[in-house]
Amino acid sequence: PGEVSRAAFVGRVWLRILKCPRPPSSAGLELSVNNHAADFTLTTELGPPISLSCLVHNSSQAEELLWYRGDGQVDLKDGNKVNISNICISPVNESDNGVTFTCRLARDKSVQVSVILDIQFPPQLSGEETLHVEEDKDATLTCNSKSNPQAQTTWYKDNHSLTLQQNHHELYQTSEVFRLSIRKVQKSDNGTYTCVVESPLGNGTRDFHLIVEDKKPVFPMEAVIAAVVVVTITVLFGIVARKDKFFKVW
Repeated sequence: PGEVSRAAFVGRVWLRILKCPRPPSSAGLELSVNNHAADFTLTTELGPPISLSCLVHNSSQAEELLWYRGDGQVDLKDGNKVNISNICISPVNESDNGVTFTCRLARDKSVQVSVILDIQFPPQLSGEETLHVEEDKDATLTCNSKSNPQAQTTWYKDNHSLTLQQNHHELYQTSEVFRLSIRKVQKSDNGTYTCVVESPLGNGTRDFHLIVEDKKPVFPMEAVIAAVVVVTITVLFGIVARKDKFFKVW
């Protein structure tokens, strides 16, 4: 009887499993973003908003969609998730350049389409404008530049192309930093240095005023004078404190 009951129980379990509906397959489902069925790059400029529209293809039922900005999920309203979903980036700025937006099928995240934003903009420069450097010290002029596409940079001194001197000038450049280093500055290095950045979308300039100051003495005269005054006052106080002994000796 026990074996019969066990067999009947197993049979009922399998019957229930067979009756359970299988989840619909995602095979054949496709997504498109702005009519692109594969990953793509969207080139645009600063300012005007960008609209991205994700659409489910070959679906026989309601399919939930998800949007991601990089690794972070984008919050969507309830009416903007099923079979078609739209997001808007506004206003478009420099921080959006190179960012990936991805639309995914909620129940099968392997079904997805990504778009990389290529935001193009002219050079935007920044950096400390005036530097006071003591003679024989090193000076560094840093011209920070953001641009897309990447720009070309030239340094000028007092409106003339800078002649680089070996072991005196050194250039360092990355996609966003243009640095001019001057070793052991002299009075002749005084002047206005201009960072000129040129790109297909426009040019940018920034002036840096280098002021070379006199070399400070190792022992400043003010400190020496102050020390002499302190010692003199200390000696005088000592004499006053011991005046009785001095008088006895005399």
